[in-house]
Amino acid sequence: MSSKQGAPITLDPELKADLVMDLPVAGRQWPAILRALRNDDYRLFWSGCLLSNVGTWMQNVAQGWLVLELSNSSFWLGMVGFAASFPFLLFTLFGGVIADRVSKRKLLMGTQAAQMFFAFVLALLTYLKIITIRQLVIIAFCNGIANALNAPTYQALVPRLVPPEDLSNAIALNSAQFNLSRILGPTLGGYAMAWIGMAGNFFLNAISFLAVLWPLHKMSYPEEKGQRHEGVFRSLRDGIAYVRNFPEMTAVVLLIMSASLLLLPFITFIPYFARDVLHAGERGLGLLMACSGVGALTGAGIIAYFGCIRWRGKIIVFAGLFVMAAVLVLCCSKTFALSAAMCFCEGLGMIISLSTVNVTMQQLSTDAMRGRVMSIYATSFLGLPPIGCFLVGVMSRHMLTERAIALMTLLGMVSYTGFYLGSKALRDLD
Repeated sequence: MSSKQGAPITLDPELKADLVMDLPVAGRQWPAILRALRNDDYRLFWSGCLLSNVGTWMQNVAQGWLVLELSNSSFWLGMVGFAASFPFLLFTLFGGVIADRVSKRKLLMGTQAAQMFFAFVLALLTYLKIITIRQLVIIAFCNGIANALNAPTYQALVPRLVPPEDLSNAIALNSAQFNLSRILGPTLGGYAMAWIGMAGNFFLNAISFLAVLWPLHKMSYPEEKGQRHEGVFRSLRDGIAYVRNFPEMTAVVLLIMSASLLLLPFITFIPYFARDVLHAGERGLGLLMACSGVGALTGAGIIAYFGCIRWRGKIIVFAGLFVMAAVLVLCCSKTFALSAAMCFCEGLGMIISLSTVNVTMQQLSTDAMRGRVMSIYATSFLGLPPIGCFLVGVMSRHMLTERAIALMTLLGMVSYTGFYLGSKALRDLD
């Protein structure tokens, strides 16, 4: 403020401090565990993503059930999972390069609109009862391409919406909203399938994308200046070289690749456990996935509460081993209560491990390289499950599906233990 003559007025420091504390600043009104929500753009984006992800999980539940109804085969369940995830292996790295060159907001709006379109197509074909398993594979693949471009852009956008001191909390809250949707979406999806059918689930998911498109349109953050002075492949090579220059990043990426190939495919086969092992029906499937979401939400709350994460290398490894132990018990379980408890443990350990990995990669990266770094992380995390799904699908033709998943999970435990013992950078990551 200034006086009538234009000279600045100097406030007593103590009075100034009192005035600042009394200002209605959002950050002063949020508890520490939610402090990233004091940032307007992030709060708007967070809320929209929560609603949209609820719709996505409703679609995931219905899609897995639809595959089983159309094919009655674990093999095709694996093939649809392969088609949905394989684009991550092909396109995510290029998505990171694109994210570093164009407006992240506009790119996200495009990928979200594409996913909304595919959900409408799936809803229409299912409602008309003309959907085939091959059409479902094609739609899953197209949706996977949009997701592959979306993932690194989403990860790279978040640091632009919060100050550096709120980044760890923002990532934890991202995990919280995603896993809150894992509770609400499958639960609602299971009941919605019983009430309005699978086509209704797909339609509701299509509508839910409006919840994130509107916040992206309303955001007021400064646009980035595109970097177009070097070729796409040169830019991609620079990103890979950047990660290789950090032993900690390299160790984490290799560790996540092993989990991506050997552990994550089990998620695709949860409908199989619900229907053919536990005989729990659509509602049982929704409850199993919701239990995983409750565990993940609990893990995200733990990360958000503690904020600063110490002993990150040990947390990543031992939380991952905890998840694998839970999956092994799930593969042996014949009772719904034990399976639900293991889904809770899987969700808890998974989100603690992945949130720690995410924070590590974000904090080690510069703004200029963040899109490419997060695309490498997203590729290592989401690019290999399709191969794992394919392997489980093929193995299920020669053995019980749960035994195939258990065998791969055991290999994952051996891999994690080997990485931890053999990588000093991982053991020393703090």
